[in-house]
Amino acid sequence: MGILLIVALVAVVLGIGLLAQPGRRSLGTALILTGLLLGVVSRSFVVVPAGHVGVVFNVFSGVQPDALDEGLHFVLPLVQEVVLYDARLQEVTLSKSNARRVGFGPIQARSKEGLDIGVDVTVQYRIEKAKAPLLHKEVGPAYRETMIVPQIRSKVRDAVGLFNAAELISTRRGDLERSVTTALREALAQKHIILESVLLREIRIPDTVARVIEEKQTAEQQVQIEENRRRQAEIAAQRRVIEAQAERDAAILKAEGEAKALELRGEALKRYPQVIQLTVAEKLAPNIKTIMLPTDGNFLLDLRKLEEAAPAR
Repeated sequence: MGILLIVALVAVVLGIGLLAQPGRRSLGTALILTGLLLGVVSRSFVVVPAGHVGVVFNVFSGVQPDALDEGLHFVLPLVQEVVLYDARLQEVTLSKSNARRVGFGPIQARSKEGLDIGVDVTVQYRIEKAKAPLLHKEVGPAYRETMIVPQIRSKVRDAVGLFNAAELISTRRGDLERSVTTALREALAQKHIILESVLLREIRIPDTVARVIEEKQTAEQQVQIEENRRRQAEIAAQRRVIEAQAERDAAILKAEGEAKALELRGEALKRYPQVIQLTVAEKLAPNIKTIMLPTDGNFLLDLRKLEEAAPAR
């Protein structure tokens, strides 16, 4: 509608110029009326861009409760005015790099033990489209500077005060982020802002404190290393004991097995004494079937009969 307004202004200017020329006053008057009409028409239509929402202010009744969605809308010229709000995802960063921008520098807070802590943070948010008229009525278009930034600083300072400096740069960083997110989400929701995320970019503590914390962590790591070595030595010793016990048990089982075998063999020899003679004969010569033995009886020994008499093995 900006182009239409420009055309209207040009027509009015030309019409005024023609009024000063005799014979062209009627044309000048027509141009002026056309320009005024175009001006009125240009103020009667409003285009809400993609990702935005329009808040209508009526000079007689104030802010209208219903917001305008994306697209072309008709409004009453000189009676209704439309204020556009960006409803897309937005972010604000408070950091050391933005120190030159008034109000967007880093957050200075104090830890639980009273140490100065510097925090850089990025907050992502979006407005509630349906409640944009309430946001306009209660806070206004400058809601980021007047409401969001102060709330971020306040919630970060409150959360930092719950932790020690060493915790903030080591084990409790995530807890700090969650604490800020919970408190900030509740505060922004009261003003019709949806919090998407809180990102802690950097946490700075005094250099002297950082060195002390680093030395402490190094000492604790060394103690942990020594403890791990001691545990490994204990495990190795236990393994050697287990192996020795296994070897001892195996030896005992082997000895018991051999003793049992000897016992069974002795009982077999008692029951069948001919087995002794057979074993001796087999040891002397596997191919000899008959041998001479010095005995009181018949010294001719028939091995075939001994084999038939001996129990099967």
